[in-house]
Amino acid sequence: MGFLRHFRVLYVQVLLGVILGVLVGALWPQFGASLKPLGDAFIKLIKMAVAPVIFCTVAAGIARMGDIKAFGRLGVRTLLYFEVVSTFALAVGLLVGEVVHPGQGFNINPATLDPKIGAEYLAKAEHGQGTVDYVLSLIPDAFVGAFAQGQLLQVLVIAILTGFACTRMGEFGERTADVLDDIAKLFFGIIGVIVRLAPIGAFGAMAFTIGKYGLGSLVNLGALIGTFYLTSLLFVLVVLGTIARLAGFSILKFIAYIREELLIVLGASSSEAALPLLMAKLQRLGAGKGTVGLVVPTGYSFNLDGTNIYMTLATLFLAQATNTHLTWTQELTLLGVAMLTSKGASGVTGAGFITLAATLAVIPDLPIAALALLVGVDRFMSECRALTNFVGNGVGTLVIARWEGDLDREKLTRELDRGPGAEPDALLAGASAEQIT
Repeated sequence: MGFLRHFRVLYVQVLLGVILGVLVGALWPQFGASLKPLGDAFIKLIKMAVAPVIFCTVAAGIARMGDIKAFGRLGVRTLLYFEVVSTFALAVGLLVGEVVHPGQGFNINPATLDPKIGAEYLAKAEHGQGTVDYVLSLIPDAFVGAFAQGQLLQVLVIAILTGFACTRMGEFGERTADVLDDIAKLFFGIIGVIVRLAPIGAFGAMAFTIGKYGLGSLVNLGALIGTFYLTSLLFVLVVLGTIARLAGFSILKFIAYIREELLIVLGASSSEAALPLLMAKLQRLGAGKGTVGLVVPTGYSFNLDGTNIYMTLATLFLAQATNTHLTWTQELTLLGVAMLTSKGASGVTGAGFITLAATLAVIPDLPIAALALLVGVDRFMSECRALTNFVGNGVGTLVIARWEGDLDREKLTRELDRGPGAEPDALLAGASAEQIT
């Protein structure tokens, strides 16, 4: 009976779903590939409830913050932290690529590659926006349009405006904040129901990945995949670990605390799939609701450590595999451009590959057709990108909360020592006021 009790734990169920998905995809590839809708459905269900959670959490947090200058300071510090850490991640990818040379020895002739694949992704990248267009795109055409389309940054803008309005409306604004809190609890409860489907979603997503792309593709580009996974792991343990230590907590304890969410991200290959769970757990660790509400969704566009490592490392891999020599000037140019293009990526599978195409376009010597080398394994690397992004956003939120004096450090230490405790559905449904607020 004790053994069976473990199977009732969500993270164990998700882990079994991942393992079964790999087995099904490997043994019955065609059937495994057909299970893609299971993973897609789970992500869509989560995304359905994410926007209302962010809106209610941020708006209510700002309404109670009162000090508009404090909110502005929080925003500036958030963007400053994201820019510094993201740039460091880009530099780490570039440095590892220069030291390890994962593409050396491939001797690929670009003329033998299918140019249509690279051109397809480059076309998608070229449809991207300039700086002015990007800023304008943060403003939704209609209030409900941002929610309907799942545009998290647009929802964040609406939430900020709503919170500011509440601070100017006295007692009515306070009552509105209370209502928003209640609505947030409702949607956390909805997500608590949906998250129980995570094992099925993880099973379908992994079966599709293995079934469509096959384990053989891992062998062919094993040097790149191994280098990327190891680099990301070292970045989390060393770089983020050092940042966490300076902020007063252990990165290993934090990773153990969010293990359920990490498995969901692994199975779904999308960090967005566990966003509400991360927000709830960060609040449970002692970070203020307003800080969590602003920093976490903003980080999904501006703090993508895994994506940044991938962009510079993959670019050097393609250059080495096609025997294309890059000068230091070109590599520094690559670093500068990647600092801008990486901000357009999101936590959704495939965005990193399109962003990579946009980055490659600034280096004429490197044939865009070389992207064809990565098509078969990008999905496998997408999982590592999502995991690294997820941990980076969690660490960043706690660091910024402490920077702002909005972190209960005693509670943080106590919770990390105690472990995750309650199951995600109990956490999200609001089993107690402490778990949600």
